[in-house]
Formats: sequence, structure tokens, C-alpha cells
Amino acid sequence: MSIELHGTTICAVKKDGITAIGGDGQVTMGESVIMKGTAVKVKRIYEDKVIVGFAGSVSDAFALSEKLESMLQKYSGNLMRSAVEVAELWRDGKIMRKYEAMLITADAENLFIVSGSGDVIEPEGGVCAIGSGGNYALAAARALTENTDYAADVIVRKALTIAGNLCVFTNDYLTVEILESKKEDK
Repeated sequence: MSIELHGTTICAVKKDGITAIGGDGQVTMGESVIMKGTAVKVKRIYEDKVIVGFAGSVSDAFALSEKLESMLQKYSGNLMRSAVEVAELWRDGKIMRKYEAMLITADAENLFIVSGSGDVIEPEGGVCAIGSGGNYALAAARALTENTDYAADVIVRKALTIAGNLCVFTNDYLTVEILESKKEDK
């Protein structure tokens, strides 16, 4: 199944005990119409302890983030277990299987990409990105993480700005949320 994820870029960086997830605000209808430039596609859920960012169909992504929050309630905030349950439901469900979205989610200790093919991926190096400008943001975030002393949220903002300069489906209206870990990443 191939998903065209036009209309947004989500980027996440986990560095020095801080996890930042950010996204742009563009909502695009088809290939040529910008419907909104100030959408918020990164939000806090589960008592503000978890951040979720989504790319793809807005209604599908909202349904998935609600399902993730429901699983977090069910599994007492265990993000890994909740993400795996959502991925399994997404892959196996007759209705959910048709959802066209991807999620990046994090709590103070974990960072995952969740996809409709049943994947729950912990990104290497604590850097990941999804959406139409995801590859641009990912390359920029990796370079900035490896070659600067910038904080996680600064890297996310700079990576999204670079993606917005290259991807016509990504703009410069940014929302960035951060979580602080109880222990520092190695």
C-alpha cells in the first residue's frame, strides 16, 4: 500500500534528555490548493505526558491519535505497548486498514514512528521525520544533530524550516512540543 503524504512534515529529535516533535501547519487539498496554513498537527495527549505528530489524512490521523490515547489509558501510559496495539489494529482492522496517515509519538523516554503496515519503529540516533517533506527534514536534522551543539527543539525548528524551503507541501508555520527525560540519553 502506497500512501501519498502531502500537506505536512513532522520531525522529531531526541537529544541530551530532551525530545522535541514539530510540524508545519499546511493543509493541502490535492496537488495545488492550500486549504489552511495554520493547522496544528503536533499535540500533547495522555495528561500531557505523550506527544503525537501526524502526517497524511487529517481525519485519519485524528482517529489514530484518539485510538493511541485510548490505548495509553488502557495500558497505564505504556507507550510501546500502546503503539504496538494501535499498529496491530491499524494493520488488521477493515476500516482502519484504509487510513492514510503516519504518526510519530514520544513520551519522556521513548520515540516511535507508527505506520499502517503494522510497524512501530524506534529511529536510530533519535532522529526521524515523516510526511511530504520528511526526507528533507530528516537529512537536515541528522546533519544538525551530528555536527552542532543545538538543542533538540532548535534542530527540529531548523530542519522543518529547511524542509519548508524545499517542499511545496510544507510551510513555515511551526508547532514544536518538547518533553524532558528523567535520565539523559547516551
